[in-house]
Amino acid sequence: MTITIVDKRAATGALAGLALGDALGFPTEFNDVPSILAKCGPWRQMRLPEPAIVSDDTQMTLALGRGVRTAMDRGVLTPTRLERPVREEFVDWYQSPQNNRAPGNTCLRACNLLKDEGRPWQDASQIGSKGCGANMRVAPVGLAPGLSDEQRAGAAQLQSALTHGHPTALAASDLTARAVRLLAQGTQPAELVDLLQLYAHDNRSQYHQRWLGDLWTRSQDPTPEHFIARGWDECLEILARLRDAVQSVDPETDPCLATGAGWIAEEALATGLLCFLLFPDEPVTAIRRAACTSGDSDSIACLTGAFAGAWLGADAWPTEWVDRIEYRGDLLTLGALWDA
Repeated sequence: MTITIVDKRAATGALAGLALGDALGFPTEFNDVPSILAKCGPWRQMRLPEPAIVSDDTQMTLALGRGVRTAMDRGVLTPTRLERPVREEFVDWYQSPQNNRAPGNTCLRACNLLKDEGRPWQDASQIGSKGCGANMRVAPVGLAPGLSDEQRAGAAQLQSALTHGHPTALAASDLTARAVRLLAQGTQPAELVDLLQLYAHDNRSQYHQRWLGDLWTRSQDPTPEHFIARGWDECLEILARLRDAVQSVDPETDPCLATGAGWIAEEALATGLLCFLLFPDEPVTAIRRAACTSGDSDSIACLTGAFAGAWLGADAWPTEWVDRIEYRGDLLTLGALWDA
């Protein structure tokens, strides 16, 4: 295991890459690969749309990032300190006129319930949903500096649980934040899947009571440990598929055929990682591959961009692309804060 702290502006790189992947994939979502190729031409030459509009993936990433920043400005990150500002940011997003980018039904239902300030957040959580909305937005938890492993894991799972309460959504969000963090710290991409599998095994029966409270009681599980283990087991299964795919997949084929279409959290993690690991030192090629997929293209490319940007830093992306991305100022301001 190699971890080296590198001054590469990883937070700026990850947030910019996330939005660029999102903008590339937003017009191709819900299309099969032949339709994308007919519309966009060869996938290796895909151009950033004009204007470079993003989806709810980037909007909710920024909402979470602002909530995390507010919580950390108020002191040591705790569940109570995090829950309120993130909840408020999610509700503000829900009520915004800019929330017109085909958001997921789970986020809409949960955020509508979160408007009631007297309602415990656990009662708003959609306990049966493990959609990729849980983890397409979690990169800020992996990028925020100065957190312990327990704080980072708890925060990743809590932000998921505000909307997506399924144990697999919690575990996949934890793993996604972990992957972003490891790459930002300089972990070699070739080591990443092994480290994520080890992390999943080590945390398989760890229910973060302090962060999640009694969320597990909304399920049919007999114990909190049984509840969370279901999620880790599904993530371990997809990580095993990812490990095989990295060795065997032809980069010219649709990555979704190997690790899933990405509509659910664990598949979004795996397919986003697969696209990154196929081209670890070619970030633009990686997000183009992710955007030219038959599944949830914007969320897959969003995650691929976050992984590539965390690994390679801010200089990974063409300046001309970054200059055109929607919400550029918000993304770069938050990235600069955490890179400092």
